[in-house]
Amino acid sequence: MESGETFLSCAVTVEWMTVQGSVSRKVNYKTASLRLIRNEFREMFMEITSDKQAPIRLAIKNINVFKKFMAEGKSSIKFQDAGCTLFISNAPPTNLVSFLRTIFVKITGAKDQVDTQTPTKKTMRAKLLSGKAQAFEDISPVTVADMCKAKSKISKASTTTPSPPSKKRKIDDVNRGPAPKKLYSPSPLTSIGSLNDEQQRVLEACLGGKNIFFTGSAGTGKSFLLKRIVAALPPDVTMPTASTGVAACHIGGTTLHAFAGIGDGSASIEKLCERAIKTPLVAQKWRKCKHLIIDEISMVDGTYFEKVEAVARYVRNNDKPFGGIQLILCGDFLQLPPVVDKGKSTKRFCFQTSCWDKCIHLCYELKEVHRQTDQEFISILNSIRIGRVTKEISERLLQTASQKIESDGILATRLCSHTNDSRMINNSKLKDLSGEEKLFSAQDSDNATSTLDMQTIAPSKLLLKLGAQVMLLKNINVNAGLVNGARGVVVRFEEGLPVVRFKNKKEYT
Repeated sequence: MESGETFLSCAVTVEWMTVQGSVSRKVNYKTASLRLIRNEFREMFMEITSDKQAPIRLAIKNINVFKKFMAEGKSSIKFQDAGCTLFISNAPPTNLVSFLRTIFVKITGAKDQVDTQTPTKKTMRAKLLSGKAQAFEDISPVTVADMCKAKSKISKASTTTPSPPSKKRKIDDVNRGPAPKKLYSPSPLTSIGSLNDEQQRVLEACLGGKNIFFTGSAGTGKSFLLKRIVAALPPDVTMPTASTGVAACHIGGTTLHAFAGIGDGSASIEKLCERAIKTPLVAQKWRKCKHLIIDEISMVDGTYFEKVEAVARYVRNNDKPFGGIQLILCGDFLQLPPVVDKGKSTKRFCFQTSCWDKCIHLCYELKEVHRQTDQEFISILNSIRIGRVTKEISERLLQTASQKIESDGILATRLCSHTNDSRMINNSKLKDLSGEEKLFSAQDSDNATSTLDMQTIAPSKLLLKLGAQVMLLKNINVNAGLVNGARGVVVRFEEGLPVVRFKNKKEYT
């Protein structure tokens, strides 16, 4: 699906309204192309084309853009002069953002040129007498000059009504520390973080329809890249999944087991196929899916992978590998092995199955580490990752035994192999702290959260005290060191919220 700053592939509905507000005409395209073009008089239009249908051209002036659901690949544009509304859906979110940004920049930059309001009779007459043949051409992509011009226009004057000044009295700031920064997770749509060359090659392969597997050691940006891939594909036909609930939450998806609809896969392939096709919601998801993403693929047992592939072919009635679905796999086979039942003696990785070579066209390895900057440490980690521990590495690690790791109240992290062990240690350390406990409860949209609680590390209820050790469970800002696993300590409470000082010595709430 080709898309860019001036072109967008998506589903489209256009409704023309009467003065009374009723729909006088409606067109619906499941697959359409939107193009930004100019006519012979340099006026901007949006052209809507679909298959053999006649193109619809709408002048881009006096428009209202509604972009609340851009992250879901949805938006709507109201063309006031034409009396119609354009509804966009199933658009790759990142491409939708670029497309709407181009419209905004081009409109803003043209405000000091010829008036873009409804042409006067004189203007219309001049157009008719100009003798120019009707012609349309693609609008030029946004340049740095266009961006600078738009920014300068915005800074000079705002088209929005300013909010009235607040009459609330300010709280006395005496004895309070510096204002902490807000800690939030920016959307991958608005993140300014750019892909490096190796990540860009993976993204281009995905957009080119290739079945791929990409891997890399910890900190090479696998999760970051996977989120960019998800945002670059049409949401309605893209199914982000992972082998575990925690990994699925990180990419905004579901578990592979929940998507496949075959439970633990212990039954025969024939029974699993019948089970999937007789479950309407499961069968519908399989038939609708065009891009299947699986994170932490190393933890998927090879036998289960083969059964999922067979179910895909059966439900979709398609003999191609995975029923013709594009497969995008991510994970590190040197980190976590497949999870199998205790009674099962053998484990097989997915790449050890016969269907792996049929399904996967390209394999990539991300090598540039973003999480650490110490090259010696990176080299040691990469050696340990492949099971190569030399005498020099052992001696270098033993030299660190006497190092003082505690910094600004942040204690050394103790690693545990089981969740229950870490939970017991954390509760014990929290009780040892003096001071009042503060309880924070998750604000969930649904009361039935027991399944979600079982799949995520973050508890539904969190007890904190002054001096409590905390850890980030999600990448927030890689450049600032706020990554999954970053450590901090609660230094105070403000307005009922904890203020955390991280290793970068900055405070966030």
